[in-house]
This record gives sequence, structure tokens and C-alpha cells, in this order.
Amino acid sequence: MSESKPEARIQVIDRATLLLDVISRYSKPVKLKVLSADAGLHPSTAHRILHSLIDNRFVERSSAGEYRLGQRLLQLSNRLHTDIDLRAVAMPYMEKLRDKLGETINLTIREGDVVIYFEKATPNRMMHVQQIVGSRAPLHVTGVGKLMLGMSGEQEIAGYAQRTNLPAYTRNTFNSLEALTEECLTSAQRGYALDNEEAEIGVGCIGVLIYDQSNQPVAGLSLSAPIDRRRDEWIGELVQAGNAISEQLGYVKSSG
Repeated sequence: MSESKPEARIQVIDRATLLLDVISRYSKPVKLKVLSADAGLHPSTAHRILHSLIDNRFVERSSAGEYRLGQRLLQLSNRLHTDIDLRAVAMPYMEKLRDKLGETINLTIREGDVVIYFEKATPNRMMHVQQIVGSRAPLHVTGVGKLMLGMSGEQEIAGYAQRTNLPAYTRNTFNSLEALTEECLTSAQRGYALDNEEAEIGVGCIGVLIYDQSNQPVAGLSLSAPIDRRRDEWIGELVQAGNAISEQLGYVKSSG
């Protein structure tokens, strides 16, 4: 008569899961001392596991030495609820904008320090901006990327600048921390961002964020056009479409 054996457990995975659970209980970044105490782990053990989680982008560490859930984990969580629906929800609005404005409309998501072009609606005209689905662009040279940085706050912008050194792609790229911080925070406050030939000379973009049911930015909606064709009156059209997609995903705008 055979006895059932308990499934083998991998201690380091159990401990990593425990640390992620502890971090998720806090609304603000947490210090190592608090995390290790709550998890019942020696600080050196917690630090070693957290370092591996950071390398894999499941956890982020601020310049003040505090820990929070990383973008990769948040993206996986968001995709569970929204990725299947995101294209289906967004495409009718993207196609409507494309047909009305006659320019390329993009759907982007963030992965680490870049945005990924997730979907597009391309106009039927000879001269238009061609974005390749699956291509990537650094956050600081795109409208949506600057909004995502701005929503994350000054510490996140500084961390991004330190990690990437803000390479200049054109003469208009924001490649100083002070200028980028001001641009990102201003853009986040007004609810839209512009790319004024910062990634490519001759190309201008307008970007807005899309939010999900957890009221967190889950994607970006942008218009790409030759800079001489881009119009400021299109900003309202993008903002309205971004709001409508967000509402479809369960976002409820704060009344405050």
C-alpha cells in the first residue's frame, strides 16, 4: 500500500512569492527591514531574493532603497484582465480616428524602459507614418512613454535616466534629466503628451494613456503624422478616444 507523498516544494520560490505578497500589501514602496520582518526572513536572505526579482523586473528598487512591485508583474496582471479585450475594445476607436483624421493610430504597451507597438490602424494614403507592430521605442522619445514616466513621478524618471543615460535620437530629444522631468510631469498633469520630432525628424505624435479597471495606465493611444500635417485640434479627439476605451475597460475617473 503506497503512501501519498507531499509535493516537493522549492524553498526559494516559496520565499520569493512570500516577499511579493508582502510588497503587495503596501500602497507605498517598502524598506528591506520591513519586508524581511513581515516575511520572517533574515535581511540578507530577503535582499538576495529581491535582487533576483529586480533582475527579472518583478520588483523595482527606488533610489531611496525601497521596494515595490515591478512593471513586468503589473503587466502580467493587467494582461490577465485586459490584453484579450484591449485590441477588440480599442480597434473601433482607432479605426474611427484613422478615418476621420487620415493618420496612423497606434496602440502601445510598456515593457520595462520601452514602449511596444501593440496594434495600429493605418490610413489609405500614400504618405503616412509607418509603425511596425512589435517594434520598440525608448520611453523618453515617445508621447505615451513620457506620460508613463510622468505618472510614475520624479523618482521613477530619475531612475530611468540613470539606467538609460537618455540617448539622443534627434536634436529635439530630451536628453537632460531636468528637461525630461519637467516635460513628463507637465504632460501627465494636462493628460496628453507630444513628440515633436524627438524620435525621428519629420515625425510628430500626440499620445494619451488608457486606464483599466484598477485605475492604472495599461496602454497608450497615439497618433503619428508628418510634423507639418499634425494639428493641435486633434488632441481633443485623442483624449476623448482614450477616455472612451478606458471606460470600456472598467476605468472610473475620480471626481476629485
